[in-house]
Amino acid sequence: MKPEQPVKTRYSDSELQEFKSLLLDKVRGAREELNALASSLSNPNLNGTDDTAGTYKTLEDGSATLEKESINQLAARQKKFIDQLEAALVRIENKTYGICRETGKLIQKERLRAVPHTTLSMEAKLKQ
Repeated sequence: MKPEQPVKTRYSDSELQEFKSLLLDKVRGAREELNALASSLSNPNLNGTDDTAGTYKTLEDGSATLEKESINQLAARQKKFIDQLEAALVRIENKTYGICRETGKLIQKERLRAVPHTTLSMEAKLKQ
């Protein structure tokens, strides 16, 4: 009879490094996207609609406001995503990354690769 394997309670340092580089890539990409959103907010009218006839002005204003609100919402969502990624990096430093906050079990690697900032295993997520 083989001795039973101890249940793994955390990811190894090398596994955590692998997740750290994945998270850093995600943070970099998310920051670039946030910067693009921010610059599109500060540079409106790149479509050259400044000289269109006054008839379309009110329509244009409404559309521009709606677009600005939409970009603001996207930027807020992106900021929240970056915060979640950075919190995951802190969990890597604390060696608590990949541990489900509901069950205390390890979150599957596949799930962490797909959603690297998650704090819930599929088991816990499905119970919600």
